Amino acid sequence: MPETTKPQTAPAPQPVLYDFKMAPSPRRARILLAEKGIAHETVIIDLAAGEHLGDAYRAINPQCTVPALKLPDGTVLPDNQAIAAWAEAAYPETPLLGRTPVEKGMVASFVARIEFEGLLAVAEAFRNTHPAMKDRALTGAANVPQIPELGSRGQARAMRFFGELDAHLSDRDFICCDHFTWADITAVVLTDFARVIGFKPGEQHPNLLRWRTALAERPSLKA
Repeated sequence: MPETTKPQTAPAPQPVLYDFKMAPSPRRARILLAEKGIAHETVIIDLAAGEHLGDAYRAINPQCTVPALKLPDGTVLPDNQAIAAWAEAAYPETPLLGRTPVEKGMVASFVARIEFEGLLAVAEAFRNTHPAMKDRALTGAANVPQIPELGSRGQARAMRFFGELDAHLSDRDFICCDHFTWADITAVVLTDFARVIGFKPGEQHPNLLRWRTALAERPSLKA
């Protein structure tokens, strides 16, 4: 009998992550997707070359920011919170937003605080002082001039927050809950990103240093 060839099934389409390796925000999405084991394609948007401000990327994400995640049905999730909410609902078996109602509330609270008091402070310091950020003091489509005084304020805000975060970690292995969560991802990215304003945990922040060192070999954090 002649051999029959089974028809090959086309691979299922994957989400597409719009990324830029040097930026902190898309790193949060990369870590999240790695922790969840979500296969995806990657398209690099060169922020240094202003590619995020071009018409092609504006058509994908009018906010002109990365990350964005385009789902197979064409839906575009334009920021980290949207990506995290979708990933948790679609892939609940590795919970990163909390396992119980109480944990979900704790993770949401800590993420909001880390973003507002930490990431925004570092960004304020960096974007208002670094020459590469001239007229780009805020993310998005609009050009915004630097205000050096805001750089100084951002530096002070960031140092105050790192002191508070160090104290918070004095008796715990994770930011909140008893396991790795979206809050830890956010705090790791913040801590590493703060090198742009001259901060690195050391003797003055022993608990922060211990926490970050303990997570160093986690595969997702090498993304």
